[in-house]
Amino acid sequence: MRRRLLGALHRVPALEATAALLPAAGWMLLWFGVPIAIMATYAFRPRHLLGGVYPGWTTSSVARLLDPLYLTILSKSLLIAAVATLLTLLLAYPIALVIARATRWRSLLLLLVVLPFWTSFLVRTYATVFLLRDTGPLNQLLMALGIVTEPIPLLYTTGAVLFGLVTCSIPFAVLPIYASLEKLDPVLLEAAEALGATEWRRFVRVTWPLTLPGVIAGALLVFIPTLGSFLTSDLLGGAKVVLIGNLIQNQFTSGRNWPFGSALAFLLMAVVLVGMLVRLRWARDESLA
Repeated sequence: MRRRLLGALHRVPALEATAALLPAAGWMLLWFGVPIAIMATYAFRPRHLLGGVYPGWTTSSVARLLDPLYLTILSKSLLIAAVATLLTLLLAYPIALVIARATRWRSLLLLLVVLPFWTSFLVRTYATVFLLRDTGPLNQLLMALGIVTEPIPLLYTTGAVLFGLVTCSIPFAVLPIYASLEKLDPVLLEAAEALGATEWRRFVRVTWPLTLPGVIAGALLVFIPTLGSFLTSDLLGGAKVVLIGNLIQNQFTSGRNWPFGSALAFLLMAVVLVGMLVRLRWARDESLA
């Protein structure tokens, strides 16, 4: 029976591919599709004052998304995520370039890049709190150098949130950029040099275009988690910096408004999906060009 079934699958390649994908599809359906369906249902349910939902249907939570207050929070979250992604890429690209050009110390440099993954994200964030607080090493250094006479407020600011997001996201950008740089054929750079191209021109005309897919992959790996981040803004921004991730978290905890939290989560997911679709469309146009 088993041999006959395998033989039938081998005779129809499409059926064989479908059978191979069934376990992964079932796993995704169970742990991603079902929770998403539950959240979609909750977004249109009446709110229970003690948490949860009442039976019935309403569009009040979805309509509340149009409130200017929440649209402002979403816009601010998009802006902070975009700035954090840009700063991360500006720091990650030179780091990846140095690693790709290193020969003897490449393994050690790669180890240093992934070293932060060995510690908890929460521990790294609290270390940033220690670094930026009024009595922290950074303020002590500034006062010792005579740059300031008293501690400056670094913690609980938008700058502190950006600093935390960037420092925690750098490995996610370095690794895909490094992978693109490592695949770059050095013969192309040698040919450009032989044709008289300067180092800057070789970078602009050869290195940058061929490593752009890695840059885009790194940007997505940084932007998407940053947009939904809530722990960094909670610990480093205090109550002064509220992002869309904090708003969603509050609805499911202290706010006890699960329908509105679900609606906010779907709004955030829609924004990310639109960005991904634009990226896929752009990649398809690039491949057809």
